[in-house]
Amino acid sequence: MKKMGKEADNKKVFNKKELFINRILILIFTLVIFFILIQKVETEKLNVKIGDIAPIEIRAPKDIVDKYATNKLKEEVKKSIEPKYRISPSIQMTMKDIINQFFNRVLDLKADENLNLRERVDILINESRIPITRNEAITALNMDEVEISRFRGVIMDVITQIMNVGITEEELEYEKANVVRIFQSLDLDEDKKQLGVSLINNTIQANKFIDEEATQRKIDEELNKIEPVIIKEHQILARKGDVIDSKTYELIKELGLLKEDRGFDNKNISGTFILVLLLQVLLFGYIYIYHREVLFDKRLFIVIIIITAILLISKGLFNISPYVMPISTAALLVAILVDIRLSLVVNLFLVFILSFILELDDTLMSMYIISGTIGAYFMIRQLQRNNILINGAIIGFINILTIISLGLIKKIEVLEILIRSGYGFINGILCGVLTIGSLPIWENLFQVLTPLKLLELTNPNQPLLRKLMLEAPGTYHHSIIVGNLSERAAEAIGADPLIARAGAYYHDIGKLSRPYYFKENQLSGDNPHDRLEPKLSASIIINHVKDGVELGKKYRLPKKILDIIMQHHGDTLVSYFYHKAKKDNGETNEKDFKYDGPKPLTKEAAIVMLADSTEAAVRSIKEPNRENIEAMIKNIIDGKLNSNQLSECDLTFKNLDEIKDAFLSVIMGIFHERIEYPEDESVKGDA
Repeated sequence: MKKMGKEADNKKVFNKKELFINRILILIFTLVIFFILIQKVETEKLNVKIGDIAPIEIRAPKDIVDKYATNKLKEEVKKSIEPKYRISPSIQMTMKDIINQFFNRVLDLKADENLNLRERVDILINESRIPITRNEAITALNMDEVEISRFRGVIMDVITQIMNVGITEEELEYEKANVVRIFQSLDLDEDKKQLGVSLINNTIQANKFIDEEATQRKIDEELNKIEPVIIKEHQILARKGDVIDSKTYELIKELGLLKEDRGFDNKNISGTFILVLLLQVLLFGYIYIYHREVLFDKRLFIVIIIITAILLISKGLFNISPYVMPISTAALLVAILVDIRLSLVVNLFLVFILSFILELDDTLMSMYIISGTIGAYFMIRQLQRNNILINGAIIGFINILTIISLGLIKKIEVLEILIRSGYGFINGILCGVLTIGSLPIWENLFQVLTPLKLLELTNPNQPLLRKLMLEAPGTYHHSIIVGNLSERAAEAIGADPLIARAGAYYHDIGKLSRPYYFKENQLSGDNPHDRLEPKLSASIIINHVKDGVELGKKYRLPKKILDIIMQHHGDTLVSYFYHKAKKDNGETNEKDFKYDGPKPLTKEAAIVMLADSTEAAVRSIKEPNRENIEAMIKNIIDGKLNSNQLSECDLTFKNLDEIKDAFLSVIMGIFHERIEYPEDESVKGDA
């Protein structure tokens, strides 16, 4: 079903915005590369002022105390220290005394036979230190001595329970609400519950206060532990392209690094600029020809950040050894996050720039080109994070072989070859570690759903899936089957099977809020909906979508999975309760019985919707033979199509036929027809 024209236009506008932003990113990246390269051809100089861009990487020539960072650290420590509290026991005692006085007065009034009930109520209301209503006074006066004694004990227990923990001013309203919840859970008459809530909530006060002296002692104690932040010799003060702020400027000045600016050589600028343009043509020309879609989305930003980060890290590690620069990390990350072929180009781009800046020899260039290329190839179908570390070890062995082969050709000493080989192996391990360590950052920060992330999400040991399995086993079993259906259907139509499966596994997690209100989790014959109004029942059913999204956010599920949770019912009607309400009341607002939507916006979300309805419907078939199952699947798909639930996604009629066939294949595997065996018991046992 194609999207409406307006939505297509919006998509075009979005792409234009993305293209504009990405053009700015390319421009910034070009400038960064320019400054990196011009550092090589220009004499270092530090004629800068506040607000300037650092032309080179500025390092400290000696140790110096970073006063700004030290003070900032102290402020952070102050903010991190939790206040110390003290609890005032007198407030609880006063509270109990007031309530005891109330009950004592109730007993006195009950003992006075000269007063009728109305007079007793008036006196109690007027003399009580606790504001109470007339009904509450009547409730108190109607209790006998035994009831009063028991009720008084209950109230004192509740007060002790709440006040012993301590209540701050901020927590007061919450605790009042908690008192209501406590009394609602007690086996008391409603009038007594109300009286108990009124007596406590009208006398309760905060009894937990900040201990200023103890808090300050703790702060002073922690501040005394802080050592001054020292900027070490050779430590970076500002990286190339950073803005010189007031702090950095003062450090540069204090270290005596400021001197007169003699300007740039125009020839150097021109030559460097031409070189940068050629490099940009190599990288972005390839992206434009073979991966044009990358120019319109966040993946371009990812590629740029990866290249920049690896450039900086590699330049920093060069001083340790030129053989430990983790250049192949960029190839591994781009292969996982974007595309394997693009990772090869990125690797060549990095090797060339670093070889120019750091004057790498042919051994180093060969090693980094070969290891980066092979490392990218090995990322094909790597679906476990542990395999990345293994891949890093493979890169390390490739480095060793490259170093040995070229070392033997150049007749380098054996000891030197061994030392370089050791660094080369460390390089491979470092690439694997950096890739594994940074991958969650890319996945979470940029909401990139990698196959690795999706496989982790579908692992039954995931906390949310385990919670679903333990607390809502029926829903869990349903979700697994929906996952199988969705994966097979996604494969059939060329959608993403991993996203479909992961979305299906989590689509009903909102049922965890009230699992026994859903049929698949009702193990006994008791159905709580039988005691509810149809509108309320429908509200509970509908809210599982919202509850699922909130729970998914709590467990930090990716946005694409959250979208599937939100869209898997579209704006369909909860027909059972709607018709029940209509039968009971006649006039019924249909909107009260509809999901909030939106309708599925992707193929994967639409597949999960169809799989969800199909699985539930097929379970209700009394005779699950092929004809009945096929008819039911067709009815489900036709129903969603006719109700316009598929109008916002890109499914075609051909896709729907392929989905139907995929569903049928999976379901027939579940409800397979058994072979009729002879009545021989030894044979029947194998069925």
